[in-house]
Amino acid sequence: MSEEARILVVDDEERIRRLLKMYLERENFTIEEADNGEMALEMALETEYDVILLDLMMPKLDGMQVCEELRKTKATPIVMLTAKGEETNRVHGFEMGADDYIVKPFSPREVVLRVKAILRRASATKFLHTDAKTKDVIVFPHLTIDNDAHRVTVEGQEVNLTPKEYELLYFLAKQTDKVFSREQLLKEVWNYEFFGDLRTVDTHVKRLREKLNRLSPNAAQMITTVWGVGYKFENSPA
Repeated sequence: MSEEARILVVDDEERIRRLLKMYLERENFTIEEADNGEMALEMALETEYDVILLDLMMPKLDGMQVCEELRKTKATPIVMLTAKGEETNRVHGFEMGADDYIVKPFSPREVVLRVKAILRRASATKFLHTDAKTKDVIVFPHLTIDNDAHRVTVEGQEVNLTPKEYELLYFLAKQTDKVFSREQLLKEVWNYEFFGDLRTVDTHVKRLREKLNRLSPNAAQMITTVWGVGYKFENSPA
């Protein structure tokens, strides 16, 4: 896994790029760098990266703008790096499509662990190229989740989801009609990767619904809000 992983490190501080590169290359990752948002967006659109470590405050385009633009066409996992640890910035980062959020100053070892966790999740299905019949498929009237291929289709059209959006949908869909609190979803879907605000779940549900709704309002309505408790996935939406 690690030998094939290509990571883009984006930060306007050379010291931070050099530090992250040193630690990540020890794990045999291939590292490329960008020192501004404009360059980062261009590289991310032209190259298939496994993970992007993206600084928030940068010249030309900031991390939020890069993330928002990239999410229009790609679902590459994005980890935001920023000195701004306020709650509003974290929530806004997730609304733009970030998968994780690390506040400076950070431990390089923590960054490595989070990158590895993202790659483990992706590799669990990414390299399953087999002629055998698909075994792990969940089929609903308007939506199909093929976990072997890591693919979601709505009314026959594939939906471009980020890793966290996919994990959240798959987790809920495996246990239809079971209500999960935001705390439970943070623990089960984000586990040790993110210690944070409960609205992280809300922003991911919102984006997930929006993407499903573009192809089928019925599919979007399957993710149901249970007021005062959390969320559940309904096989037959009202």
